[in-house]
Amino acid sequence: MKKYLLSEDDMPTQWYNILPDLPKPLLPPLHPVTHEPLTAADLQPLLPDEVIAQEFSPQRWIDIPDEVRDVYRIWRPSPLYRADRLEKALDTPAKIYFKYEAVSPAGSHKPNTAVPQVFYNARQGVRRVTTETGAGQWGSALSFAGSLFGVEVTVYMVKASFQQKPHRRSLMETWGGEVFASPSTRTQAGRDILARDPESPGSLGIAISEAVEDALAHDDTKFALGSAMNHVVLHQTVIGLEAKRQMEMAGDYPDVVIGCVGGGSNYSGLTFPFLADTLTGARTGTRFVAAEPAACPTLTRGRYAYDYPDTAGLGPLLHMKTMGHGFMPPPIHAGGLRFHGDAPTLCLLHDEGFVEAVAYNQNEVFTEAVRFARAEGFVMAPESSHALRGAVAEALAAKEAGEARTILFGFSGHGHFDMGAFDSFLAGRLEDYEVPQEQVDASLAELPKIPARTV
Repeated sequence: MKKYLLSEDDMPTQWYNILPDLPKPLLPPLHPVTHEPLTAADLQPLLPDEVIAQEFSPQRWIDIPDEVRDVYRIWRPSPLYRADRLEKALDTPAKIYFKYEAVSPAGSHKPNTAVPQVFYNARQGVRRVTTETGAGQWGSALSFAGSLFGVEVTVYMVKASFQQKPHRRSLMETWGGEVFASPSTRTQAGRDILARDPESPGSLGIAISEAVEDALAHDDTKFALGSAMNHVVLHQTVIGLEAKRQMEMAGDYPDVVIGCVGGGSNYSGLTFPFLADTLTGARTGTRFVAAEPAACPTLTRGRYAYDYPDTAGLGPLLHMKTMGHGFMPPPIHAGGLRFHGDAPTLCLLHDEGFVEAVAYNQNEVFTEAVRFARAEGFVMAPESSHALRGAVAEALAAKEAGEARTILFGFSGHGHFDMGAFDSFLAGRLEDYEVPQEQVDASLAELPKIPARTV
């Protein structure tokens, strides 16, 4: 079969929470000022009560509200495809599958968490939510969700992507979102950055600072984060839960699961339901590979430490792999992967050896995206192309070894708003960026000084 389809009745009714199955407990998030363990009360100015409860929940399974599942039905369950035409192009004995999240109205996996976050805010009577966005996929998803539940949405979009992808802004505005290039003059955090660097291309860390500052300044406004935190990862597990059932339909199980990593939500959403089998001993031998950009190599070159999720240091300190909250990634086209840190759950699993990490340059991922488009027909986002590059590497390794291998990767979003990047690649103008070690060292030197902690 080419594609494996579940019915709406097969849609998951619960999200999977990996916290109870981790090999050891996470170190707690810390208050950004006191550096004491964060409490639910500390998050109430920023997040709705139900989201806060999910952030700290010890429960393995959390019910998906009927209202959320009703919206999910617009695009879920999403298809699982067998990339047999790519297999032939690579002349590999490997079997390649991909979970296709581009069927959502926003064109990516992001509505999986945007919808519940906005739903919980609406149910609590919140008038407006603020957020950051890199490539625009998260801002699009939140604007879409806001239009369904009558919640206003303000998006701070990283300036480099704001300029590269004007139609993403148009999409957000079509759904009623208001969009500002970040850094902006609307917030003190943005003004401070512009004072130091008027030509700043922006970063996700800066955009988060602006969105958090905006939310804290208004009693009727909350903040919605697109990645990294536990509740975001939780909502995304619908991807992997569906994929497990679809792999069963195919009579198969992956030897390796691969996803792209910026903050970790798409990657964790696909892999955590499979990692559950490894962590509980139900399965052995499956490898998990995280593919990130060489221009923002958080897992491969970052430090495992406490750091702020935003440039201004307004958000809670998270124990994670980080490049430093002041790190300014080069303006690569995979804007959704330009984040200095990663989800603490993913970072712990990487540090404990359950997850491998690889870093790729722009040109090699676009090379694979073009080959994939010419074999399978789909044009994928630059972010997803990192996962594809990892899948191709595994398929070619299987060919070299002359062995069968089952590969599953995440197709997290389409590239229909990224054709300017494809133009640059096809014309030979796409630039690869090597991050100098001096820049990494300088950024890491500015990490907050937090005494060693135990759980």
